[in-house]
Amino acid sequence: MRNFDINEDPHRRYNPLLNEWVLVSPHRAKRPWQGQNETISTEKLPEYDPTCYLCPGNVRANGVNNPNYESSFVFENDFAAMKQDEIMFEDDIKQTFFKAQPERGISRVVCFSPRHDLTLPEMEVEGIENIIRTWQKEYTDLGNIDYINHVQIFENKGSVMGCSNPHPHGQIWAQSSLPTQVEKTQKSLKDYFIKNNRNLLQDYLKAELIKEERIVIENDHFAALVPFWAIWPYETMIISKRHITRITEFTAEEVTSYATILKQLTTKYDNLFNTSFPYSSGIHQAPTDGGKHEEWQFHMHFYPPLLRSATVKKFMVGYEMLGESQRDITPEKSAAVLREQSDIHYKNK
Repeated sequence: MRNFDINEDPHRRYNPLLNEWVLVSPHRAKRPWQGQNETISTEKLPEYDPTCYLCPGNVRANGVNNPNYESSFVFENDFAAMKQDEIMFEDDIKQTFFKAQPERGISRVVCFSPRHDLTLPEMEVEGIENIIRTWQKEYTDLGNIDYINHVQIFENKGSVMGCSNPHPHGQIWAQSSLPTQVEKTQKSLKDYFIKNNRNLLQDYLKAELIKEERIVIENDHFAALVPFWAIWPYETMIISKRHITRITEFTAEEVTSYATILKQLTTKYDNLFNTSFPYSSGIHQAPTDGGKHEEWQFHMHFYPPLLRSATVKKFMVGYEMLGESQRDITPEKSAAVLREQSDIHYKNK
């Protein structure tokens, strides 16, 4: 019998945010790949596309003209996932197998800038600051609506992530219920806070900053790291160093620091495989139900699917769907690889 080696031996890691486990199989990273290769677009996008539904001045699918916007632009999603209509509903508490309830909400699109070809890593920090201020305003405006209890800000980048339009944009879904992942996170955060009278993510970040094994970028106000329990090959999380429950609590300095770390992290992603790196990202913050929510800590998740090149994707299939999430490259290795990437975008070298 030999001693356990976390860098070589299969093991499970615990995710305290979701109360779940992930199987890590470091030895499998050496296996040859003969599976599917994704097609990565190398097309150079124009600054303005007359056929794009999101470019300034163009007509959207519903016949509405976009204004000639000069910074970020927000509009109600023309194909919203939820409706604002108030619906009469009587819950059948006796129902066991066929429970359903209406969900009321608002879906909005946030165009990052007028430029059709400018993703986050290629924007100036000032432009990203403007997006953050837009997120702050939307979180406040939507959260102040009486039936809205959660505001989810997110971005799907790249066609491989299901993005239907290449114009850089994100989305905001605000709804009356807490989504499943947020509800699980809130329970874990609250249980930890009640037990320890401290914030889970603040304690976790302090421990990570001491170890330094999974830190990718750090500045005065934020740290970007690969979580110990990461599922996706190059998954990362940005956490505020100060106890901040929601994006509206940022100081002016924190807005700049957050914009800077967003630009640096997404630049490192693009530099990893010299491609516009696809991902789904999203902000987790306190619900808008009127509660104080001291248990919450502002953080942002990045879930990128690329595995070992611009064309090889990680699939969640088989064991992942039937058993539990699994990864091959260790989080420590992923963090080291990302950390080594330049802060200068590969297109500007």
